[in-house]
Amino acid sequence: MAQRRCLHTLTRQATALFSSLPHRSLETLTPFLPHTISLQPNSLKSSTPLPLDPAWTHIHHLRYFSSNSRDDPGNERSDDDDDDEDNDDEEAGESDVDEDEDDDDDVGEYGTASSGSKREYSAEEKEAEAAAIGYKVVGPLLETDKVFKSYAPVFAVVQIGSHQFKVSNGDSIFTERLKFCEVNDKLILNKVLLLGSSTQTIIGRPTVPDAAVHAVVEEHALDAKVIIFKKKRRKNYRRTKGHRQELTKLRITDIQGIERPKPKVNPKPKKTTAKEQEKAAKEQEKAAVAA
Repeated sequence: MAQRRCLHTLTRQATALFSSLPHRSLETLTPFLPHTISLQPNSLKSSTPLPLDPAWTHIHHLRYFSSNSRDDPGNERSDDDDDDEDNDDEEAGESDVDEDEDDDDDVGEYGTASSGSKREYSAEEKEAEAAAIGYKVVGPLLETDKVFKSYAPVFAVVQIGSHQFKVSNGDSIFTERLKFCEVNDKLILNKVLLLGSSTQTIIGRPTVPDAAVHAVVEEHALDAKVIIFKKKRRKNYRRTKGHRQELTKLRITDIQGIERPKPKVNPKPKKTTAKEQEKAAKEQEKAAVAA
């Protein structure tokens, strides 16, 4: 295909050259012709075909007229460009794959650029970003800490990031990966939207003041794989990818900001047996006789 285009280009240039120089004598063309052709004045006939050397056609770049803008010599492209155009359709699908791979390479862990250097946060920046998400890192859990308390009939609705959870003492929840915290770190979830118990309910506007939910980071894990499939019909375009969301498992240890209801004590009557009933009847008879 490239050879045919080259021959077509050479033929066009030769035609343009002869058409643009109608009054020149053959003597002026003699130095530009190949040495294999011997020309004499008035001895060349118009019907005699001349062998053209490809190198000779590139000596002059003359302007000629054409109905197609692509035939303009100013817009000429090399043979390599023509070959590239022939392969554009074949490489159309591959270019999409390369772009996707480049995007994946640019993005590293936690959505940061994989340039080899991670951003370093100061203590104030860490605290401010964690507060915007809805938690505060207290510190690592020590062996002497007794944070796990007995169950209490109290629940709370907390917001972590863009998700809301209804939790009670002792529950475990999975949230999106929390930054600046490791396993066995103690957290305070300070975005409490609602508190409730069997005796009262406190609704925040939008949060409840002086309310907090304490939790401990148990593990960082990955969610189940999700398949992402893309297709463009009649374009030979199909892409399949998998994604596993990073999660953090939290264990709720305590809920503060609401009074815990006191347990009600209902004394149950003792069940009396038949012997005890007989003894009570005899005692009543003795008391009646004595009276």
